[in-house]
Amino acid sequence: MIGKTLVIVGALMAGAMLSGCSPIDTQTAMVETHLTPRDKAMLALAPPEEWSIPIVRNHVTDPTGEAAGTIVVDTSAHNLYFVLPGKQAIQYKVATGAEAYGWTGRATIGHMQEWPQWMPTASIMDRWPEFKVYIKHGPLAGAYDNPLGARAMYLYDGSRDTLYRIHGTNEPDEIGQAVSSGCIRMRDLDVIDLYSRVHIGTPVVVK
Repeated sequence: MIGKTLVIVGALMAGAMLSGCSPIDTQTAMVETHLTPRDKAMLALAPPEEWSIPIVRNHVTDPTGEAAGTIVVDTSAHNLYFVLPGKQAIQYKVATGAEAYGWTGRATIGHMQEWPQWMPTASIMDRWPEFKVYIKHGPLAGAYDNPLGARAMYLYDGSRDTLYRIHGTNEPDEIGQAVSSGCIRMRDLDVIDLYSRVHIGTPVVVK
């Protein structure tokens, strides 16, 4: 566990050095992630390559013009911004929907879950019939290798679930690409950090 923690810290430091913006201090970033004992146990099981990709999380001047407390996803740049007071924002790198499956619009967070279960949607099962096994066996339990990762924030249009999520990932090498079925994927440490900053009703803009 100590070894894995040191690797996590190293990844954070590498991300800071590679970024051209103002990187969040490594120790601060580790505190901001609010890792629970379950988080630490789950993440310690993740394969080493999970931490070989630098985490780039930056404080930047807000480019969105949205109100503080808003999540804004720039799908073309694969960036997610959490808007802070004083025209500042935290910028995270994300994976977005593939061209045929992307979604844009305004929504709010209607539900939040730590280490969520994953049940493939009907459209996913149509595209990948092998996932129909979950109809019989039920959802995949929350774990480090679950496609939803460490956290999920469910996007709602009023009281209607849009079926789109902001969530973690078990494929961190795809961050920065347009590869998902429409959802917004984040590195697990980043999604834990964002999750700690938002609440039910947080506005979300995807453009």
